[in-house]
Amino acid sequence: METQKADLRWGVEQRLEFIEFRLFWEGHVNRGDLMGAFGVSVNQASTDLNRYIGMAPDNMQYDKSARAYVRGTAFAPLYLKPDASRYLAQLRSVADGILDRADAWIGQFPSYDATPTPARGVNAKTLRSVIAAIRRSEAIEVKYQSLSRPEPSWRWIAPHAVGFDGFRWHTRAFCLTDQSFRDFLLSRIIETRGTKPSEAEAEADADWNEQVTLEIGAHPELSDTQQKVIALDYGMRSGKAKIPVRKALLYYALKRLGLDTDPAARRPQDQQIVLLNGAELGTKPLAQTSVSRMED
Repeated sequence: METQKADLRWGVEQRLEFIEFRLFWEGHVNRGDLMGAFGVSVNQASTDLNRYIGMAPDNMQYDKSARAYVRGTAFAPLYLKPDASRYLAQLRSVADGILDRADAWIGQFPSYDATPTPARGVNAKTLRSVIAAIRRSEAIEVKYQSLSRPEPSWRWIAPHAVGFDGFRWHTRAFCLTDQSFRDFLLSRIIETRGTKPSEAEAEADADWNEQVTLEIGAHPELSDTQQKVIALDYGMRSGKAKIPVRKALLYYALKRLGLDTDPAARRPQDQQIVLLNGAELGTKPLAQTSVSRMED
């Protein structure tokens, strides 16, 4: 079986994984599903379905009344690793307008919606210039609007990565003005112009390259039953969940998880989780933290 899988072209393997996705999540799949998702011919869709049933005959059977293959009782995926987060990510991407419904692998969408995320004004040409500078290990001159200055100013930065803080995209870069690695919001880069060779190396960005682990647990003042529910919400084991994060993103992670204030400042029902290894991480209230923050 492994030899058969290894011999398949990437496109074929994608279609076989799609078959499993539909079987697992919706219980059925047919030729039209493959044709609509991949633009293949009737003959190719039939070939893919026959290929799959030849490799996993117990995974699906043809239902004449439904005119589709239905999931077998002994279904065991060969290509797909069933993952709820992947399914929900597709729903979220469609809700946010990032992904068109026709491009999602979900066939029958449940009723869904999501809290709106403000659109961030990242200019496509700006992003292209930053990505090109990262790819070529160059410094780029940007006109940046910092909140610490009333007017935008030109400065040279040497970007080496992009990051997402949960709401906004920024680039991680060495600032030639401040001679330090900082985070720059892409939406605040108003204009770009020349580039030049850069001697800054991504390996020198200690905060970006260092991984730390947040250990979170249910708020101790919740009832035992409530703590069990919170443990399920966050996938905790033995009363804690471990969340790896780059040190450069620690500030944002704490803020997004609501761990940026003293737990006593909020009701346990509102706080819900606490940071168990704050002393080990050396965290302080965000206004005092020494962890690198976004250029504001």
